[in-house]
Amino acid sequence: MSYKRVLTIQDISCVGQCSLTVALPIISACGVEAAVLPSAVLSTHTAGFTGFTVRDLTEDIPAITNHWEKERLFFDGIYTGYLGSTAQIEYVADIFERCAKEGAVKIVDPAMADNGKLYPAFDEEYVKAMKWLCGKADYVLPNITEACFLTDTEYKTEYDREYIDGLLSKLSQLGAKNVVLTGVSYEEGKTGVVVYKNGEYSYYKHDFLANSCHGTGDIYASAFTGAFIQGIDAYTAAKIAADYTVECIRYTASLDNHWYGAAFEPMLGKLIEMIAKAK
Repeated sequence: MSYKRVLTIQDISCVGQCSLTVALPIISACGVEAAVLPSAVLSTHTAGFTGFTVRDLTEDIPAITNHWEKERLFFDGIYTGYLGSTAQIEYVADIFERCAKEGAVKIVDPAMADNGKLYPAFDEEYVKAMKWLCGKADYVLPNITEACFLTDTEYKTEYDREYIDGLLSKLSQLGAKNVVLTGVSYEEGKTGVVVYKNGEYSYYKHDFLANSCHGTGDIYASAFTGAFIQGIDAYTAAKIAADYTVECIRYTASLDNHWYGAAFEPMLGKLIEMIAKAK
């Protein structure tokens, strides 16, 4: 019986229920060892907090990589979240080459945009670098905004299947082997996820909850990664991740003044049950 180890590379916001503080417990709850490489340390995340501190760890990454290689510490999967610069993207590509086991799955969440706009820290050079990294991935997990930036496509809030098919085709042309496209809505009150694997389209829809929370993309990507590394097929892993994220958002809505993130921890038991049932 094999015991899988996944490396996740992204920042850590000490308070705020996002990035590594989400990825580590969720991947662990899926029954997978979670190794971490913090790209930066923030006192809080940047959405709604002011005066936060940031410590960039870019220059630490090569030494960490060298040490892992020397100790022959390799990974069954590598999953990237928010990366703060093109330099970090280049270091991640190096880790893909040097620290992945043979057959390891490489999952890229191109966390850089939402609601039609890039995050303030990023520019076209960053988008270009992210396109290059996505071309090295086995799975990319963009939302529609990110897919539009990656494919130079006009962002639309109203669209049809033909528009989504165009995004998927262009993403595959980047070199990304498979795509999990989130936030795809064809009808009012519903949203969902498309899994585009080996050129085949599968769609899972679920209720749309208006009270979105910061960090839900991290919750989704982490749950997908944990489920998939456990040997669950991509469509079922995408479904589990969607259902779990919805449960987290719904539970958070029941709390008083929990504004800074999704309360994912009380729902971890449900995630564990979903994983066990799927296996």
